[in-house]
Amino acid sequence: MTAILEPPQTDRDAALRAYQLDRQHVFHSWSAQDTLDPMVITAAEGSHVWDGDGNKYLDFSSQLVNTNIGHQHPAVVAAIAAQAAKLCTIAPSYVNEARSEAARLIAERTPGELNRIFFTNGGADANEHAVRMARLHTGRHKVLSAYRSYHGGTHLAVNITGDPRRWASDNASTGTIHFFPPYLYRTAFHSTTEEEEAQRALEHLEQLIEFEGPSSIAAIMLESIPGTAGIYVPPVDYMQGVRELCTKHGIVLIADEVMAGFGRTGKWFAVEHFDVVPDLITFAKGVNSGYVPLGGVAISPDIAATFGTRAYPGGLTYSGHPLATAAAVATINAMEREGIVQHAASLGTEVIGPALAGFAERHRSVGEVRGRGVFWAIELVKDRATREPLAPYGSSSPEMNQLVAACKSRGLIPFANFNRIHVVPPCNISDEDARAGLAILDEVLDIADTFAQ
Repeated sequence: MTAILEPPQTDRDAALRAYQLDRQHVFHSWSAQDTLDPMVITAAEGSHVWDGDGNKYLDFSSQLVNTNIGHQHPAVVAAIAAQAAKLCTIAPSYVNEARSEAARLIAERTPGELNRIFFTNGGADANEHAVRMARLHTGRHKVLSAYRSYHGGTHLAVNITGDPRRWASDNASTGTIHFFPPYLYRTAFHSTTEEEEAQRALEHLEQLIEFEGPSSIAAIMLESIPGTAGIYVPPVDYMQGVRELCTKHGIVLIADEVMAGFGRTGKWFAVEHFDVVPDLITFAKGVNSGYVPLGGVAISPDIAATFGTRAYPGGLTYSGHPLATAAAVATINAMEREGIVQHAASLGTEVIGPALAGFAERHRSVGEVRGRGVFWAIELVKDRATREPLAPYGSSSPEMNQLVAACKSRGLIPFANFNRIHVVPPCNISDEDARAGLAILDEVLDIADTFAQ
């Protein structure tokens, strides 16, 4: 991309009006409405955003880990404008050029032969439809998924989710069952090595399948590398073992790549790190950097054939929307042209990974760092020996709130969840900007150290 230019002078009156109208009329997600004081964003470019007072921030969150090619990428903006001038919308029953080309480009990058693409509006409905396909394909109902996972906010997707966001909506009626995945730092299996953790987690999953009845299980859904749950990277042997269990019992393996896909981990899809081909891949977010809502399901030939002469009972008014898929085409082409996936991989191995390893050595508040590409987590603790988290599971804490505020006061927008700060800038952030953001985090971790023994 070309050099970032400062945006025009901020219209503070317009920003104030936007804030006032927001507080009067907008109902925010995942929030107690009366406690909110949201930041006004008036402009964005590359890896930066500007607030209503004209302050500039380095976006180390990629918003919700979706602006994989940064803000306002000129090629994508131009593609949306050109598509709007040509054909703004058309029903999904008709062919449109943007959808056809987006499907081709995505299918070329999926592992194996997942060559049929069903488009949705986002990740949650992609996961809903993937489960529907699996249930209809197998004639079974149960879906297994991991604790410490997130699969979306719609009713089925949030019940598949394995974190506290599920609790308010879980009435045990959706056929979803949870298991413990491998997570060596907070092992449920008393493991001391990654090999032990993989083996014991697989034994646990296999036993659960046996007790639930293999013939009743339609699918196992896994985030290839879990995102908001902690970016804990599963062992290769584990992922391959899950694939084998699914094949053995005729269970559909669904890889949720909504957050981890499209370059985030230094591969087009994170599942490629494990040399595993799932039966279905769900995607969203990075497919077009979130510029226009888009998600989808990549489908294996076997499952696609189930609906060859039998109608698939599902669809969306905006499936394969021309503006969204035109943005996807431009995004994927820009990622290829600019080597963004390779850049994300090198950022992980040469910039972010080494910096975080240094944090773990220097800061007593850092329990563990882990990740791939531009997809990393810093686990913060009060005590390294006991691994007591800096915030309780499912919540925040005054200490974590102070760290987030300290980041923002230094011009950095972080992604924080429970006791972790995630390092998830755009995949095409420059080395210079990445190091600047990491330097700010280094300073903030000095504050975190005051909370740790």
